Amino acid sequence: MDTVIVYVDDAEYARQLIQPALAQGTTGQTTHWVLVACAPRMTHRISKWVSHSARESWRAKWADKLFGQLLPWLESGNAQVSTVLAKTPLPELLEQLQQQYGAQTQLLDARRPKQEDATAPQAFVPNPPAAATHAPAPTVKVKKPGRTWALPGTLAGLFCMMFVAVE
Repeated sequence: MDTVIVYVDDAEYARQLIQPALAQGTTGQTTHWVLVACAPRMTHRISKWVSHSARESWRAKWADKLFGQLLPWLESGNAQVSTVLAKTPLPELLEQLQQQYGAQTQLLDARRPKQEDATAPQAFVPNPPAAATHAPAPTVKVKKPGRTWALPGTLAGLFCMMFVAVE
C-alpha cells in the first residue's frame, strides 16, 4: 500500500493537484491518503479578542469543513483516508507522520500559494541561458544611501530654533 501525505488548505485547489496522482493510483494498488489540514495563520494580535480555546475550536471547525469537502471525493476512488490537523510546524509533523507510516511515504504539497508568493518567483526567476557556453549573469547589488545626516540635521534645526527663541 502506497502512503501519500498531502498538505491541504483549500479543497478545490487540492483536487486539481491530487487528481493526476489519483488517476495514476487506479492500477489496482490501494493508496492511503493522509490529509494534513493547514489552517490559515492568525495574527498575534488576535489574542486580545479571542481566547486560545476559541481559536482551537475555530481551527477544528475549519478543518472539519475542509475534510468534509475532500473525504467523499477521495473515498469514492477506493482509497483509505486519514485526517490530521496541523498544530505543530510542518517539518516536525512530517517527521512524526513518517515515523508512524514509514519513511517511504510520498509528500504532496497541495496548499494554495499566497498572492505575493505566486508573483514573486515569476518576477525574479532569471531567463535560462540560450546556450551552455554563456557565463551566468552577474548579480547586481544595489546599495542604499546611508542616513548619515539625520542626527546633525536635527541638532542644527534645534540650535536654530533656540537661537530664534533667544532673539
